[in-house]
Amino acid sequence: MNLAVLGVIAVLLIVVALILARRSRADGMGDFQRQISALSPEARRPVVDQVHQFEDSADGAEDSETGERPDGT
Repeated sequence: MNLAVLGVIAVLLIVVALILARRSRADGMGDFQRQISALSPEARRPVVDQVHQFEDSADGAEDSETGERPDGT
């Protein structure tokens, strides 16, 4: 009987740990967005500029050093 109770408790602890681990991973981006939103527009500007630069470089829009597009224009 005691072994069955310990088994049930162990399973419940594992389930709770898995739920908490999944929730913390999913909330990471949400936490970041809430922190950025809490900043004033002036404080937010460098972060927003970095995100735009990252998106531009990921799209291949232009070289950050030369300002040229990959096709040479």
